[in-house]
Amino acid sequence: MVVLLEHITSNFRQALRADKARSACRLSGSCRSGAATSPQEHRMTTATPHTEPERTIDDARERIDTLDDRIIGLVQERMAVSAVVQQTRIASGGRRVSLSREMEILGRYRDALGKPGTALAMTLLELCRGRI
Repeated sequence: MVVLLEHITSNFRQALRADKARSACRLSGSCRSGAATSPQEHRMTTATPHTEPERTIDDARERIDTLDDRIIGLVQERMAVSAVVQQTRIASGGRRVSLSREMEILGRYRDALGKPGTALAMTLLELCRGRI
C-alpha cells in the first residue's frame, strides 16, 4: 500500500512539473511545439527578464545589510567612547554635555549630508549622551 501511494504521489508530482513547464512554454512562446521539457530544462533554456534585475536587487540588499551591520557596530562603539568622555568630564568637575561640541557635530553632519544630516546627528547625540 505504501509503495503504491509513493508511486501515485511521484507520478502526480512529475505530471504537475510537466504541466507547469508546458504552461511556461506557452506563456513565453519560446518552446518548440510538442516538446515537453522538465522545469529544470526549461530554466536552462529560457532566461527570464526578471533574473538579472532580481539578482542585482538581492546583491544590493545583501550589501545594504552588511553596511547596516557595520553602521550599528560603529554607533555602539561611538556610544562607548562617548560614555568615557562623559565620565571623565564629570570626574574632573565638568558638565556631562558640552553644547559647543554638540554644535560642531551637528554642523559637520549638516555640511556633509544636508538637512537630514542634522536629524541623524541629533539621533546619534541622543543615543550617546541620552536626553538632556
